[in-house]
Amino acid sequence: MMKKVLAKCYLWLLLAMLYAPLLFIAVFSFTESKVLGSWTGFSTKLYQNLFTGGVSGGSALLAAVENTLLIALIAAAFSTVLGTVAAIGIHNLKGRKKQTVQFLNNIPMINPDIITGVSLFLLFVFLGVSQGYATVVLAHITFCTPYVVLSVLPKLSQMNPNIYEAALDLGATPAQALRKVLIPELRPGMISGFILAFTMSLDDFAVTFFTRGTVGLDTLSTYIYTDARKGGLTPELRPLMTIIFLLVLILLVVINIRQDRANKKVKR
Repeated sequence: MMKKVLAKCYLWLLLAMLYAPLLFIAVFSFTESKVLGSWTGFSTKLYQNLFTGGVSGGSALLAAVENTLLIALIAAAFSTVLGTVAAIGIHNLKGRKKQTVQFLNNIPMINPDIITGVSLFLLFVFLGVSQGYATVVLAHITFCTPYVVLSVLPKLSQMNPNIYEAALDLGATPAQALRKVLIPELRPGMISGFILAFTMSLDDFAVTFFTRGTVGLDTLSTYIYTDARKGGLTPELRPLMTIIFLLVLILLVVINIRQDRANKKVKR
């Protein structure tokens, strides 16, 4: 009995440590105070400022949000395509070749972000590539693709290996078999990989910081870093963080509901 109580207390303590900061930011997004932790009365002015552009340096903040979302979408889309093709290739390898390639695919995920960022920075400098939007997107595609590979490979292992061959025997071209047989089977893994790549790109700071150059390109993470170095954070960041958290929460709830319904259909 005592063990169960302690286990529950530990679980709730862990959840409180994880979600208390988010709740704290959400609560103080409904006050006009510029200092986080100072309550000056309930107000939705920060939300109004965020959506109407009435932010101190609002154009820079909105541009950072736009850059963040656009880079994440482009990087996730390309990573999903490249990662799916790579996963199919890895799955068809045999023996040590397969193990070696899988090991090489895992290195970028284990490698610290700062090392990846510095390495890509030096590579772009060596190649004489001007750093900016394109280099940031290429860098994000580089470190996101292995996560897609990792998401798609299990689906390939679960798939009946004879389906693709059967499609070819029935007259389908390799491209048709890929589009009509493989892709539908791999779609759950591809969607998971896309969401994971999008999240990793959205969250990245180190790689972006080292590959954006000096053109003034800012994503949300680099904007917050620059803003914090000035001595404080823009108050409108609080409602922005709250909205992002709620969107992610809603997305996860929808995905879990759909997954539960799919599992119930399979059981029937």
